[in-house]
Amino acid sequence: MTTASSAPLGRSREQQIAQILLFVTPAMFATNMLLARYTADFIPPVALAVWRWLGVCVLLLPFCGAELWRQRRAVLRDAPKLLVLGGLGMGICGALVYAAGKTTTATNIGLIYAVSPVIIILLTRAMFGERLSRRQLAGTALALGGTLLIVAKGHLETLLTLRFVPGDLMILVAATAWALYSVLLKRWPGNLSINGRLAAISFAGVIVLLPFLGWEMAHVGTATPDARTLAIIATLILVPGVGAYATHGYITRHLGPSKGGLILYLAPVYTSLLAWLLLGEQVAAYHWIGAALVLSGLYIATTRTRKA
Repeated sequence: MTTASSAPLGRSREQQIAQILLFVTPAMFATNMLLARYTADFIPPVALAVWRWLGVCVLLLPFCGAELWRQRRAVLRDAPKLLVLGGLGMGICGALVYAAGKTTTATNIGLIYAVSPVIIILLTRAMFGERLSRRQLAGTALALGGTLLIVAKGHLETLLTLRFVPGDLMILVAATAWALYSVLLKRWPGNLSINGRLAAISFAGVIVLLPFLGWEMAHVGTATPDARTLAIIATLILVPGVGAYATHGYITRHLGPSKGGLILYLAPVYTSLLAWLLLGEQVAAYHWIGAALVLSGLYIATTRTRKA
């Protein structure tokens, strides 16, 4: 009797924790976008990406190092795929986002990046022939319209004359790379655990970034290893690196992937609010309108209506 009643209570408590994390995790992801803007003037972007993902790999090794050694032949066999995933997810989505912070705002980074799920739908259709429903098409149109509105800063002539801010275009490229990374991550399943695969992909991303790091060090310079720089790198490793992935996994385990996907909708909103509070960025009317279009489009494109 006691055992039967304690199990539901345990599950309920875990679900309550997951519900709280549902509102905390987007702030973790938003931290990366805020720091991309904050560090634009004193930490080179490639170096920041390398230190972040190398730190994630080192931090995960105590938990998955033995597994990676046991599976070393499988890891070597999958090395080309790991390098592609690392280049997309940790290379382009890492260094390019930090480089974009030099010319665009954290608000724009968050809002434009929110179109990734829609790009995933389009890539799945183009690469694997999956059909799009009318609901997905409508959501895609709304989200892309909102993204273009943000990139154009509310002025149609910007689109007509193709006068884009470089950082905005970089974020669009990074969002596309993240979408491709997400599609391939699902299409290339492996035998490693979540931590093991993340460590392997992180290390592969560092390898891909090394030649670009060499060029950056020769032509741009290096960051000063002061307390501020080290604190930022540690934050990137712990919060949007390991922390966000861990809490997202907890949410998915106890609430399911559909509710876990709400993070994609909340993250850009958190980024805009935190950028306003912490970085003093101005939020214009086109941000609110674009965010409403993006988030509405994402919701429509990535959810299904219940059948009676």
